[in-house]
Amino acid sequence: MITESSFHEAMPMFADTVEYPSFQFNFYLTLGKKLLPVSRWGDPKDPDSLIDFGLTLFIAHYLTLYKRAMDAASIGGDAGKVVGNETSKSVDSVAKSMDVSGVINTDAGHWNMTTFGIQFYELMMMAGAGGIQL
Repeated sequence: MITESSFHEAMPMFADTVEYPSFQFNFYLTLGKKLLPVSRWGDPKDPDSLIDFGLTLFIAHYLTLYKRAMDAASIGGDAGKVVGNETSKSVDSVAKSMDVSGVINTDAGHWNMTTFGIQFYELMMMAGAGGIQL
């Protein structure tokens, strides 16, 4: 089963416990354990189980959203504001836009808000899908 230490090993970008406190990691780990059923993701003791991969991406997604909210609050912004993917930006006479249609899944909802969420959603769609017969 995933631990904070194994999570940091797999996702070193979340190792800063000031930016990503242990209590927040544990909150999302507990939530993930409740929402990702063993019947679909597999028993953590089974080496073929997807549960640790799923929990890792689930936690990374929510920790990213947590940090966005904390960063907004630290400058007086609205921590609860929903922010979508930025597809264009202009500064003076310079403009930049990006096409994200190739990486956004229209059915994935809020999972599209982070790269970890997109990966989680794709894994979730495969977890427990069963065998394929041709």
